[in-house]
Amino acid sequence: MTQPEQHGTTDSITDVRGLRVGHARVAGKKALSGTTVVLAPVGGAVAAVDVRGGGPGTRETDALDPRNVVQRIDAVVLTGGSAYGLDAAAGVMAWLEERRRGVRVGPDPSHVVPVVPAACVFDLGRGGDFGARPGPATGRAAVEAAEASGDHARVETGAVGAGTGAVVGGLRGGVGTASTVLESGITVGALVVVNAVGSAVDPATGALYGTYGSPGSLGSTAHTGSPGGPPSFPDPAVHEAAVRRLAEAREAAAPPPLNTTLAVVATDAVLTRAQAQKVAGTAHDGIARALRPVHLMNDGDTVFTLATGDRELPSEPGPLALNEILAAGADLVTRAIVRAVLAAPAGLRGPGGDFPSYGELYGDS
Repeated sequence: MTQPEQHGTTDSITDVRGLRVGHARVAGKKALSGTTVVLAPVGGAVAAVDVRGGGPGTRETDALDPRNVVQRIDAVVLTGGSAYGLDAAAGVMAWLEERRRGVRVGPDPSHVVPVVPAACVFDLGRGGDFGARPGPATGRAAVEAAEASGDHARVETGAVGAGTGAVVGGLRGGVGTASTVLESGITVGALVVVNAVGSAVDPATGALYGTYGSPGSLGSTAHTGSPGGPPSFPDPAVHEAAVRRLAEAREAAAPPPLNTTLAVVATDAVLTRAQAQKVAGTAHDGIARALRPVHLMNDGDTVFTLATGDRELPSEPGPLALNEILAAGADLVTRAIVRAVLAAPAGLRGPGGDFPSYGELYGDS
């Protein structure tokens, strides 16, 4: 099902009204990690999660099961630092508690327990210091940055926040985002942190997997990540040189193959918790289109859904009205992954490994 490519103002997840995104980085010369927070509007958002990687690191994801009591949440934390980095959520919880945002558990308005689901990527030691990882202060800095950003703010992409030390198939990864406005007027957006065991690059051509697709939907110009046509293929000589460079990088260092791709798919539609979980599940298709292989035992691939509830689903065709959101979510995750890889800055070479960027290898070829 092909969706019209009518982008929101910023072509990012913050085109969903009320959502804000903030990044924070761990300080230190040998630190290469950080945290990203997606902050819901006051009153929270309906949320769900679908975990398909074999090695996930998560917090509070059971609270999002539609069978359980929590109805809405105020923030999602995506973080580096592997399981250690999940401590960043404590800083976000403290910030929310100070503002009396969370599940009310007592007679006083200050008696709240913020439910802050979180998921992590593995980036330990990428900057050379295995102990440089996010904690509560990093989470607080990220949520404060989200709050300060304002409505519909542009989202910084590339090696920022949880994507600071991300890699994908030996290349630098990072944060990417995209959005669309559907024919119904509903907005859907996605934000990803790309840190996969698998590759984003077709080894036969050097083109990004996520740029393959039909014109006007998944098809993208290879160096902008913008939809609108078939992919452009790098010059064969450039691709041959890139393959050699990647082989050299892998020989120079053999980092542990522990990774993960994270995503948040958001919409301003009114969704039940079960519908939100369906959106999270189908969004994994977007990961599979852009990265190969996916969902391995050493990946922790996790997708969250946030629904702010500003727009009702169309009354027709009944339950099938959800389909346009399901299709859009997967498409946007693919496009956000492409944009993350393209936004990665020049590669890094240091004690934590040798990771060139796609742009460094392929330029404007």
